[in-house]
Amino acid sequence: MRGDDRWDAEDQAGESVFGIAGMGILRFTLLFGSAAIALALVLAPIADSQSRQIAGAAGAGVDRMSTGSVPTGNRYTVRKSVLQDSPTSICVIYDNGQRSGNCN
Repeated sequence: MRGDDRWDAEDQAGESVFGIAGMGILRFTLLFGSAAIALALVLAPIADSQSRQIAGAAGAGVDRMSTGSVPTGNRYTVRKSVLQDSPTSICVIYDNGQRSGNCN
């Protein structure tokens, strides 16, 4: 058997160079994918506890405001304008057209 015949025999047996390389890539992907998942499972709780520690140390610097919904009984629009006398003045317009506040 010559050296060239050996390569032809392996190709005919179903083992190609691309098949071997593909298995190598698959093994590489599985190895580093599982390592990334394991690292994420370890680092996530550590990052959570550290962020809670930092937020707890800040104390009053953390905004603890919650959001909610407004009952739909009264509808109104709050308007502010740069053309008003004071930058803090507001105009409240209700759904029936009544106005209150500093409405020009």
